[in-house]
Amino acid sequence: MEKIDNLDRQILEIIMRNARIPSKDVAAECGVSRAAIHQRIQRMIDMKVITGSGYHVNPKSLGFRTCTYIGVKLEKGSMYRDVVPELEKIPEVVECHFTTGPYTMLCKLYARDNEHLMELLNDKIQHIHGVVSTETLISLEQSMNREIPVMKE
Repeated sequence: MEKIDNLDRQILEIIMRNARIPSKDVAAECGVSRAAIHQRIQRMIDMKVITGSGYHVNPKSLGFRTCTYIGVKLEKGSMYRDVVPELEKIPEVVECHFTTGPYTMLCKLYARDNEHLMELLNDKIQHIHGVVSTETLISLEQSMNREIPVMKE
């Protein structure tokens, strides 16, 4: 995998603060041409350093007031690959991780309220073949949400 250099890191710091910043402003701040910025960003996309861009929407504004983390235990860890496609069919599930520790998987989901959460758990997640048990952790408040800092080499 190609390495990123300090100019790439500087570009990342700038666009992570504001993904909609015009390339000319990034170029001015970095002291390079707009074309160089475009090339660098495209290269980092190709390298999968940059994995996405877009808008972050507040789930509460869409009626999803309950953020929940679900610890999922599977019959066998190897069932993870079969369970993930089933979880992908549930739009309220926004993250899923294969983990060590007491759970095979840790999932993040949003529900409209506790009743909706109960439906998701009882009627969907716990009906997936291989799911043995779940443990629900409701987030009372998100205290922070940030990207990993870009460190200089």
